Amino acid sequence: MKNCLNMFPLKNQLFFLFFCSVYSVVNAQLVNIESKRMQKDSVRFALKSDVLFDYTDNNGDYILEVGANLTTQLKSKDLKKILFFIGNYDLIRSKQQDFQNSWFFHLRYNQKLSNLFRLEAFIQNQNNTLLTITSRNLIGAGIRLKVISTEATKMYLGNSYMYEIEKNYLTDQQFFNHRNSSYLSLSYTFKKTKLDLTGTVYFQPLYDNIGNHRILNQIKAELPLSKIVSLSALYNYFYSSFSVSTDIDRSSKLSIGLTFSI
Repeated sequence: MKNCLNMFPLKNQLFFLFFCSVYSVVNAQLVNIESKRMQKDSVRFALKSDVLFDYTDNNGDYILEVGANLTTQLKSKDLKKILFFIGNYDLIRSKQQDFQNSWFFHLRYNQKLSNLFRLEAFIQNQNNTLLTITSRNLIGAGIRLKVISTEATKMYLGNSYMYEIEKNYLTDQQFFNHRNSSYLSLSYTFKKTKLDLTGTVYFQPLYDNIGNHRILNQIKAELPLSKIVSLSALYNYFYSSFSVSTDIDRSSKLSIGLTFSI
């Protein structure tokens, strides 16, 4: 895609990058943690990471793009305790302005009590300087149920309480919300090709106003090309019944790329 971008004038490149950033920032309000989990029952340590750096200069006008993603998971010796971390940073900058400047950190603890029942607790910090809601911080805890567990199929149900603090860039206001988060996740692995499909639906309403809610529907496909590299595709559909700037937000996004894991 970088080579394709270089075929166009800088102004066209900036417009394209601006469109991509606007197309994706709505999704930044709700992140699908389920798609980031590493379903490796007997592996104590796992890590996935990628780094992107791209710099283009045309007659003194430049575009700088930096992207870094890290997902890692650590299990206890008895495999019943899991510490899970996600971090990413994205920057798209030109001489005139930033088109993307965001970061996201999520730390989650999972305690297995039985084959069915698990407890979870998590904290999260999320910032995007180009959004109306520039900052979102939350802490939460809840349950996770492993309803189906076979070699090919896994299904999880989860429910959590979240306390979130959001900051409005335009008015410099802060919002303190008590929000519920429920999800259903179903994954299937094809035996011959090792193709892994995961579908997840999130529903997050306020406790005192169920009409103020967010919905995320996601489908993820991952096809191993080797022990380290996989071809991945991700489709997101996001809906919010309330936004600071508009009454309703809807967004969809399709991403295709490579995943590296150890």
